[in-house]
Amino acid sequence: MSTFVGVLVSDPWLQSQFTQVELRSLKSKYIVAQRQTGKLTVKDLPPLMLKLKGLKDETSADEIAATLSESYPDDSQEIEFEVFLKEYLNLQGKSAAKKGSSGAKNSSSFLKATTTTLLHHINESEKSSYVAHINSFLGEDAFLKKYLPMDPNSNDLFNLIRDGVLLCKLINVAVPGTIDERAINTKRVLNPWERNENHTLCLNSAKAIGCTVVNIGTQDLVEGRPHLILGLISQIIKIQLLADLNLKKTPQLVELMDDDNKDLEELMALAPDKMLLKWMNHHLKKAGYQKTVTNFSTDVKDGEAYAYLLKALAPEVSSVSTIDVKDPSERAKMVIEQAEKLDCKRYLTPKDIVEGSPNLNLAFVAQIFQHRNGFTTDNKQIKITQASTPDDVVISREERSFRMWINSLGIATYVNNLFEDVKNGWVLLEVLDKVSPGCVKWKQASKPPIKMPFRKVENCNQVINIGRELNFSLVNLAGNDIVQGNKKLILAYLWQLMRFNILQLLKNLRCQSQGKEITDADILNWANSKVSSAGRSSQIESFKDKSIATGIFFLELLSAVESRVVNWKVVTKGEEEEDRKLNATYIISVARKLGCSVFLLPEDIMEVNQKMIMTLTASIMYYSLQKQQCSDTKSQSEERNLHKTPSCSSLDDASSLAESVSNLDLEDDATSRAPLESGDAGSTIEVTSNSTVDDATSNGKDATGE
Repeated sequence: MSTFVGVLVSDPWLQSQFTQVELRSLKSKYIVAQRQTGKLTVKDLPPLMLKLKGLKDETSADEIAATLSESYPDDSQEIEFEVFLKEYLNLQGKSAAKKGSSGAKNSSSFLKATTTTLLHHINESEKSSYVAHINSFLGEDAFLKKYLPMDPNSNDLFNLIRDGVLLCKLINVAVPGTIDERAINTKRVLNPWERNENHTLCLNSAKAIGCTVVNIGTQDLVEGRPHLILGLISQIIKIQLLADLNLKKTPQLVELMDDDNKDLEELMALAPDKMLLKWMNHHLKKAGYQKTVTNFSTDVKDGEAYAYLLKALAPEVSSVSTIDVKDPSERAKMVIEQAEKLDCKRYLTPKDIVEGSPNLNLAFVAQIFQHRNGFTTDNKQIKITQASTPDDVVISREERSFRMWINSLGIATYVNNLFEDVKNGWVLLEVLDKVSPGCVKWKQASKPPIKMPFRKVENCNQVINIGRELNFSLVNLAGNDIVQGNKKLILAYLWQLMRFNILQLLKNLRCQSQGKEITDADILNWANSKVSSAGRSSQIESFKDKSIATGIFFLELLSAVESRVVNWKVVTKGEEEEDRKLNATYIISVARKLGCSVFLLPEDIMEVNQKMIMTLTASIMYYSLQKQQCSDTKSQSEERNLHKTPSCSSLDDASSLAESVSNLDLEDDATSRAPLESGDAGSTIEVTSNSTVDDATSNGKDATGE
């Protein structure tokens, strides 16, 4: 058997976006194009990109050239391989966004508008609003106050982002308690490793609160890339502003139920931005406004809807003359002046209203909701809502964990309410295709919106059939159970799906297991062995061992994986409940800081939720094995370099690679990208395996499964 050396990429995030099959094919195409002209320049990219998967038949050479010109005004600039990879990802994402725009009704616009910020155009109004938001909410932070307030007209925001502290703090403002601030590196001067840890913690925590960060890597934050940073900040701020737009936080929202529509489940399933629109239209109708607002852009740019909204909610600050004004700019100015009296001016200017800025208009309406929602306080329906809202805490926590995990995979549909959004089967099919590429028969699936109930059942039946093919335990579970929204059965299926995903990732590393199936017992034994090898005494008998509640075992495990990552000065003995919670929150943040993508809550550790404990352990194991693999292959690479002859140039090596895989073509590759694990260890990844290239590609996977 021959030994295959994987394609090296210096950026771990960039490496994680491709399988080795894809990288080898892309490398060969890059080299062939490079040979033809001696060097590959910007102007050579459009015809090359048109041949690649995701761009072929989806865009034109002119569109590609126009996009590239925004970043590279000089079309004679030479393009290195890694830059080629990044631009391919950007173009692929833009093409997918354009293709999916027609199906935008299938998923909420909440967070979607900024998940793929591909055009390198900076909206100065948005930047100014976000800077004002940060200055307001973090101005008194003990660490940041020496850097704040920032000047919105400068690049202070992008410069301050570079050490990772600001974004971590902003996430905690949006969802308090997400990050244990003891895990943030807050020295005045951070070394590259500490800075990368902060960014890794930020990205993994952002995923855990519902942000989509598929196209953002730690290096993008280190470099302070404005378009990506603004996209991420926009998502974080939206989550904060819309946090109360659900029936659990604001039970008075039941007033939005129409007299002819008593479907409480439907109201509960609304995405936060859709709930905000429903709330706005509810009050506009009361105020006599004849139109229905369907978006935060074109429908509000004349300012008329705002004039009616303020008239309904705050008659003491509004004026009838605002409605009668003919000039939209003048009306917008009057609206802002009135909103300022309610302290609702932070996000919007008259110009932003007239131009229909969707993000800023949404933020403006959300701020009005926070200050004056217009609901009655004495409402009998509130008791009905509270009685009807599921009070099973465990189900609620698991729903959140699985929802965040699904959204982290980067599928096309954004999930807002797990039990409602999976009922038509489409989301589950998307997830299955992501974790087990090629398993879905898309010709037999129906894409939303689905009007015929039996089509939903067909989708869900395929979900069940695929589960059986993947050896899931599906006793008493049928497709109709998913359609009917059976919560316990849906959670049972999703648990097996998440478990399958992490076990496949571990198996594909081919480190300790050599490709054999990995079991829960293997993960348990690895964890105990890892702790023992580090000279620690903690051991657990199972993933439901009550001693896990103290948090000591996981802290020792994390320390065994990366000795410097745990600050033992802040660790408690875990004897009291408050101490156990401190340890649990610290464990989650430290794991994310390393690069583990985890979605559990501190309560899952304190109460020893067996499912969540297993996924946490497996995620730490995955990180550790990746780290070991990187270390081993780097040593092998250095050893091979010692035996290279002076005449061997990098281009010669690359040419040999191109010839060996010249028959590979991305359009025929059935492999999907691996889920993003931001901040994977190591600056280079090199893969070796005792299998041939043909053996690796015959299964649609490379030798390592990356």
